[in-house]
Amino acid sequence: MTSVAAARRGRVVVLASGGGTNFQALVDATTSKSLDADIVALVTDQPLALVIHRAVAAGIEPAMVERAGGETRGDYDARLAEIVGSFEPDVVVLAGWMRLLTMAFLGQFPDRVINLHPALPGEFPGINAIERALEAAQRLGLRRTGVMVHFVPDEGTDDGPLVASVEVEIRTDDTLDTLASRVHAAEHTLLVQAVAAVLAARRPSPSVS
Repeated sequence: MTSVAAARRGRVVVLASGGGTNFQALVDATTSKSLDADIVALVTDQPLALVIHRAVAAGIEPAMVERAGGETRGDYDARLAEIVGSFEPDVVVLAGWMRLLTMAFLGQFPDRVINLHPALPGEFPGINAIERALEAAQRLGLRRTGVMVHFVPDEGTDDGPLVASVEVEIRTDDTLDTLASRVHAAEHTLLVQAVAAVLAARRPSPSVS
């Protein structure tokens, strides 16, 4: 008799500091079964972040990890890594996490930390990427921006190995709000696809007996 062992569902930990729309996109995808994974934790460093309410509504207990006064970045990241590691994640998603992580954290999760950034590879690293793309459109005629998901192997800024990307058109009549709306919509779709791809690559082949 031949039987194929069922693969374990992927375990996803999300780090977020803000409104949590990308966290919500992942939750919705797991609920609809379009993403074969479980969001096992939401970790935030902001006690008033709206993403906390999204986690509670989804039945996910949020983990609050604020940086203590006098705590170094390295000490904070080591403590953060211990908390995240306790959830045994297959992938750690930075979805609006507003702190740069050091190797004290990243070194604990090799090839498992991915970041969502609202720009194409090599363009507009760091903060305010959508605003900078719109300014480039108005001043220099730039006609497209985009979204990417990349691995975070080290302390570089938005420059790790690419997981996936998608272009977003910049229209001549765009305002910041209209462009941001389309970029965010692209983020929600691309992030789900990227998490699925990373989990599939990490998942061992089913055993046959």
